Amino acid sequence: MKHNKFLDNICLFLVFTFLFLPILVIILFSFNTSRLNIVFEGFTLDWYRELFNNTSLLIALKNTLIVAFVSTIVSTIIGTISAYGLKKYNFPFKRVVNELLYIPVVIPEIVLGISLLCIYTLLKLELGMFTLILAHISFSIPFVIINVRSVLENMDPNIEQAANDLGANKFKTFFYVVLPSLVPGIMSGAQLAFTLSLDDVVISYFTAGPGSNTLPLQVYSMIKTGVTPDVNALISIMLLIIFALLMISAIVNLRKLKYEVTR
Repeated sequence: MKHNKFLDNICLFLVFTFLFLPILVIILFSFNTSRLNIVFEGFTLDWYRELFNNTSLLIALKNTLIVAFVSTIVSTIIGTISAYGLKKYNFPFKRVVNELLYIPVVIPEIVLGISLLCIYTLLKLELGMFTLILAHISFSIPFVIINVRSVLENMDPNIEQAANDLGANKFKTFFYVVLPSLVPGIMSGAQLAFTLSLDDVVISYFTAGPGSNTLPLQVYSMIKTGVTPDVNALISIMLLIIFALLMISAIVNLRKLKYEVTR
């Protein structure tokens, strides 16, 4: 048993090393004096100062955040309502709709990107922020529906009936009874949609236009000439913010759990 536990710990260590070592390398090279990002030659903070002078990189970051936030909010609202409708009501071709939801999830991104580009061309839509946000909404909605529907499947159907028996109409039942129960699925779907939008390259490549360059596209365009350390500095700051948010979330959840136990 001890031998097996030791091997499990070694395997776990190797897995985490494989996952997090590239992130640590990025953070390390954000302090590198060399511009080539090949060998660590010395320690400097110049790239963090240079970051705020890189206008194109900051604009790309701003576009990325705008697209991610807008597409996440819209896809979460549409996905939550759609998941509830698919679970609650029966209509013609419901099974077909359920199967079609998985197409954006399983098909290659390049196929979806080319398909959206063809649609925009047929509709004569000029590529820009609007088409980019629309594309991100389209591939985010199925992920939200899947997460919300998983919560709906485990929810007691008698809750809605009890609310109706107590005099609540359908509107109040949904917003005061059903919706609070769906919060875990909604948050999971929103986080997944935000993450997918934040790092998408392929679909954005086909649906973005002038003035709508995102951070992943900006970094991708720099690969031929070399990614400068100020990009590593930006990524390090983003990782620090994400880590801080995760710590705050963990502390809030821990305090909430302690409160529920002691209550």
